[in-house]
Amino acid sequence: MYSEHGGRGGIVANQERVRTRYPALLPESAHARRSPQPTRLLKFHAPEIVFGIDSMMEAAHAAVRLGALRPMLVTDPGLIEAGWVDEMVGHLADQGVQCRLWSALTPNPKDHEIAAGYELYAEQGCDVIVAVGGGSVIDAAKGVAILAANGGHILDYEGVDRAQMPIPPLVVVPSTSGTGADVSQFCIVTDTARNVKITILGRALVPDITVIDPRLLTTMPSWLNAATGLDALTHGIEAFVSLGHNQLTDHHALRSIQLVTENLVCTMERPTEMPARVLMAQAALEAGLAFTNAILGAAHAMSHQVGGLLDLPHGVINGILLPHVIRFNAEADPEPYAVIATCLGVADPGAPTAEAALALADRIDKLAIDVGVPRGLAQLGVSKENLPILAHNALHDACMSTNPRSADEAQMHALFLAAM
Repeated sequence: MYSEHGGRGGIVANQERVRTRYPALLPESAHARRSPQPTRLLKFHAPEIVFGIDSMMEAAHAAVRLGALRPMLVTDPGLIEAGWVDEMVGHLADQGVQCRLWSALTPNPKDHEIAAGYELYAEQGCDVIVAVGGGSVIDAAKGVAILAANGGHILDYEGVDRAQMPIPPLVVVPSTSGTGADVSQFCIVTDTARNVKITILGRALVPDITVIDPRLLTTMPSWLNAATGLDALTHGIEAFVSLGHNQLTDHHALRSIQLVTENLVCTMERPTEMPARVLMAQAALEAGLAFTNAILGAAHAMSHQVGGLLDLPHGVINGILLPHVIRFNAEADPEPYAVIATCLGVADPGAPTAEAALALADRIDKLAIDVGVPRGLAQLGVSKENLPILAHNALHDACMSTNPRSADEAQMHALFLAAM
């Protein structure tokens, strides 16, 4: 086998539950795993962060502070249509800087698009890169930055710390609440020859400054709001159970999980209400801080393959896969999932850990239904004939290295089949 409480009362109640119950939730065998390890050297990577409504202008100040004379503004047509690009161009102009605009990219940025973006960067003699958009825009900006500093082809840098030279200064303004690209050391690019997503991972890819203005979230299409919210939830859960977790990432992971489950539905039903939008922006930020330092797991390893094959929204795939991955991992170790379940109030502190883990998977299933995610991969166009190559490629994804349960190809195939 494998209430929405958007107001402050629900948040405070859950914060208190985490503070008072978290140590008591863990049996002795888990304490060794979750307790601080004073002899372990910890590093926590994060950009400078500016957070708040109407903060976008701070991105222009940041770009100039980083030396921008000919900044490249990376974005996409949707952000242009929504008016956010004109606002960013205006803020830069107010600082005496004229930017070079690049928006010729698509969701799940492709290797050839990044090559084209770099050509424009080089031709125009650009310096600082400013990205206004969602995860695809920010990943594309990171890809251009890698080539600007290191040359070659973007696929040359698949893996960990392959880009040796420091990238140009990078300022990002996220327009979605979930990808975490604005604080992460990840860059995800579609290899169009193989129809797979590659993962580029390195400390150099953490942006210099991220400016989070929750206003930008109000113009997301509903499907994108759902997808990125589920992506943030997956980041939080996978970071919390990751083999790379530590006491610095656990708090951010738990908070992000809480905030998404309490506020995502509210933002779907009342998209212009700012209190829930602010909390979802915080959820995305905290999930990003958690996973960029703890890394991820099987849900992302699998999702990258489906997204690369069919060019589908990453967060939607995560929403389908995550409950199945929870059930699979919990067979080996349900305890960290039980912690999450208890903090969310979907299981009692005294409940058996295996039972609590399954309750968490059911809660994620319900949330995915509530925000309109398809019930299985087949509804996205995945066929059973795709599963062998998906399973094979998922095992080689960098995110599998920190999944709490090892798997072989047959188990990965069974997981994909269960999610159909």
